[in-house]
Amino acid sequence: MKKSLIKKYARLVIRRGVNLQKGQDVLIRANVDQGEFVTYVVEEAYKAGARKVEIDWVSPSKVLVSNVKHQSIKTLTTIDDWKVARMKHMSDILPAFIYIESDPSDALKGMDQKKAAAAQQANYKIMKEYIEKMENKYQWVIVGVPSKAWAKEVFPELSTAKAVEKLWENILFTSRVTDDPIAEWERHDKELSEHCDYLNGLGLVGLEYKNAAGTDFSVELSDEVVWRGGQDVSISGIRFDSNIPTEEVFTSPIKGKAEGKVVATKPLCYNGELIENFYFVFREGKVVEAHAEKNDALLQQMLDMDENARYLGECALVPFESPINQTGVLFYNTLYDENASCHLALGRGFTDSVKDFEKKTKEDFDRIGINDSMIHEDFMIGSRDLSVIGTTRDGIKVKIFENGTWAERT
Repeated sequence: MKKSLIKKYARLVIRRGVNLQKGQDVLIRANVDQGEFVTYVVEEAYKAGARKVEIDWVSPSKVLVSNVKHQSIKTLTTIDDWKVARMKHMSDILPAFIYIESDPSDALKGMDQKKAAAAQQANYKIMKEYIEKMENKYQWVIVGVPSKAWAKEVFPELSTAKAVEKLWENILFTSRVTDDPIAEWERHDKELSEHCDYLNGLGLVGLEYKNAAGTDFSVELSDEVVWRGGQDVSISGIRFDSNIPTEEVFTSPIKGKAEGKVVATKPLCYNGELIENFYFVFREGKVVEAHAEKNDALLQQMLDMDENARYLGECALVPFESPINQTGVLFYNTLYDENASCHLALGRGFTDSVKDFEKKTKEDFDRIGINDSMIHEDFMIGSRDLSVIGTTRDGIKVKIFENGTWAERT
């Protein structure tokens, strides 16, 4: 892959992804095999005026598998003071966070998932205070970069070198890395914003989903919550693109107001393993039945991570002809696969989807029905025949999606 294109990608991450502000710190989280791309991102950060750039290098996944295997539950669930102090420091200075994903879907295969879940739950209890302190106040972005293992998973028929090249081609294409990616993203964000304006103008209070795969599902929406897509905006007014790529417009439904069955149309990568061919049944907003043909035990564990993990946090609309879906590639990575298909998410909702969210309290978000959970797990339900019907506050039925894409507007 041409280095000039990869450098444009790095510039996009800094200038459009986190929209780095002069004098701001940067924290990059990346696997140890991504040194070249991280170097390009660091260079672009300093060109944009970064005060300091730090790297959290992630060890090979098998190191985590070994740690979980050999450490006691007590050790795994004890959070060191220095980690808490570092998180507190981050919540004070609010650096721009850049997450670079490159793992294959089975990176943590063989890990003791019950011990790992216990560690995650213990960590969240301690860190939640600082997570909430930072919420909606800082810029962040998630992007993908090929690793050899991930590329071979996506393109097993190719040699390793060709698979990496092919995955680079698809990442740059779906991320709109053209001759002028900044201008392309300005156009794209404007288009997503127009979809949001249309949906917000309808005054929707409910959605009904149906397709031949078995999805027959309804969910209620609050008139205090809006549809969003494209750029995020921090409380201080900084605009940034948190997902590169993105094709979705999304909102947070009312907790406890969902009924019916949803059937996944793509696999879900969770905790470094793949969950396949699964469904959820909702009653009074809560998942009361679920099953997966592959990794069902892991699916059930995800649902039991905390008391609100079985409730919805997101409804997202993605047209079937999105550029990611047009590639015909299954990326085995939620960042990409969720943007190929309409999806829902279990767990945490988006407080910044609430009107005037910066003026609201935790009690306000609870009253409005924004779910609060330690997880936020997207799963794909889109298909070529998916129908989504909206109900307005006046009781009028409106076709939102027909045959898997935006219905004609009247």
